Amino acid sequence: MSDIADRYRTLADAFERKIAAVDSEQWSNQSPCEAWTARSVVDHVVDVHGMMLGQIDRRLSPAPVDDDPMAAFQSARDDVEAVLDDPALSHTEYDGAFGRTNIAATIDQFLGFDLVVHGWDLARATGQDDTIDPSEVERAWAFAQQMGDNLRTPKVCGPAVDVPDGSPMQDRLLGLLGRHPG
Repeated sequence: MSDIADRYRTLADAFERKIAAVDSEQWSNQSPCEAWTARSVVDHVVDVHGMMLGQIDRRLSPAPVDDDPMAAFQSARDDVEAVLDDPALSHTEYDGAFGRTNIAATIDQFLGFDLVVHGWDLARATGQDDTIDPSEVERAWAFAQQMGDNLRTPKVCGPAVDVPDGSPMQDRLLGLLGRHPG
């Protein structure tokens, strides 16, 4: 198993634990993302899994998130893990938004970022511990910097939110991504 596959599994495990901790009445809770509920956050993460696989002409196995968010995420996760565990598939190259890359690198950067940030959104929406592993905060910060103005395109992140000087790195990251960390 590759380092990328291991990291994906670690992040997916953390996201899955957050899904498991959501009470049935919390799925309609407002998330930090404008117009998104807790269920919408999981739906988006599942959709992004599909977008990643679409880069190499693969599709997710069907699993509607409205019926069972956990089952939908687990199905999408299984599909991504199958790609990461197959060296021929995981090294498939394509022309991405930032140039030539392979699907494993995209999953590591973009999907890893999504799992971390939307894990925080889901935790915040449902009253869970929203602490992000400091090493993942650093990785997400670096990726956000790489994204530059692309962060501000529609449906990615809202305008940056000011956070007080000297704020923890997690708060600075969340503010950069248009979230109110406090």
